[in-house]
Amino acid sequence: MHTNSFTKTDGRGLRFGVVRARFNAEITQGLLDGALEVLREAGVKEEDLHVVEVPGSYEIPTVASIFAKSGKVDGVLALGCIVKGETMHDQYLATAVFNTLSHISAETGVPITVGVLTVNTREQALVRSGSTDMNRGKEAAHTALEMALLTSRGVF
Repeated sequence: MHTNSFTKTDGRGLRFGVVRARFNAEITQGLLDGALEVLREAGVKEEDLHVVEVPGSYEIPTVASIFAKSGKVDGVLALGCIVKGETMHDQYLATAVFNTLSHISAETGVPITVGVLTVNTREQALVRSGSTDMNRGKEAAHTALEMALLTSRGVF
């Protein structure tokens, strides 16, 4: 059984950029739905949620960088899905996306949470993007809330 350690967070006044890849659309829509559910339940206003769609996971860092450098968001959520194929393409793609997002976050000081699934099968992706607590979009939103509070409200 999966359990998470997230507590209810007050997200009122926080602003988020959300970047969703359209490739594997059914799965990434589930991630987006889960993330938005958590952010709204935390009190984030609709006008403080900025969702942008990109063609695939490889394109996520470009928009995440624009969000992070804009000064208009307290956190960025990256939502995508990379399914293993017959070649090593998935490994190269995932490495490039994750490393670039990590670099952008460290460089800008804006937290970027990664809800990009890296799975072996479509079935695994469906489990991780469904309406249960296994939804990695929800997990990314919880982490984004916690990190945005930590970095944007004068903790340092």
